[in-house]
Amino acid sequence: MRFDVITLFPEVFRILSAYGVSGRAVARGLVEIHLWNPRDFTQDPHRTVDDRPYGGGPGMVMKVEPLRAAIAAVRAAAPHSRVAYLSPQGRLLDQAAMVEIAQQPGWVLLAGRYEGVDERLIEHHVDEEWSIGDYVLSGGELPAMVVMDAVIRLLPGALGHDQSAQLDSYMDGLLDCPHYTRPEETAEGRVPEVLLSGDHAAIARWRLRQALLRTWQRRPDLIKRRGLSERERALLEAALEASIQAHPEEGPVEYRSKP
Repeated sequence: MRFDVITLFPEVFRILSAYGVSGRAVARGLVEIHLWNPRDFTQDPHRTVDDRPYGGGPGMVMKVEPLRAAIAAVRAAAPHSRVAYLSPQGRLLDQAAMVEIAQQPGWVLLAGRYEGVDERLIEHHVDEEWSIGDYVLSGGELPAMVVMDAVIRLLPGALGHDQSAQLDSYMDGLLDCPHYTRPEETAEGRVPEVLLSGDHAAIARWRLRQALLRTWQRRPDLIKRRGLSERERALLEAALEASIQAHPEEGPVEYRSKP
């Protein structure tokens, strides 16, 4: 997969190619990251990329001309990539959206700054607008990096284990189950016995039950949007009953009620 990022701060993206899962994916040739500074496409001595907004108001707006030229250059280098603008007004991304994004051969990510970019550029040169949450950041660089990291880990061979990405939170519309590692017992408690049993069917059932319970308690909206099979509903009801018996004083009543 190829990522081309149009940004005033290309240096911040080097962390993706130097560390962790994304760094290993770059080293293995699974992903290419190319950085484009719109200041390199300006025509004036001051390399101006922004100006005051028409109609007045605070802040500055990124100009059409340098961004248009940058996009044209990227499209020439990556003709099969679509252009996405990182914006609070964009489509709110979730894990399903990341899976969709990962199916494409490449993306051009436009990271805005200041009060945003001239709307005419969006209308004529941007294919999609994306948001990573209902809040405002200082620029599109961090959202672009979030998208890239989430997508890169979905690429075949990017993770150490082929099933790692498939077992992540949200991949099946649920939060992840709890995880434990050695030693079996610490001052904080003991690993659940089922995980030590070697019974893979029982372990899979326990993990699904815990994922259902955690999602119902922390993000019931995900359950309501996703729906449950009869088996999942039975597992969740059993998990809720066990949780109520073990900790009758904990948790809001609505989270402990049956789904």
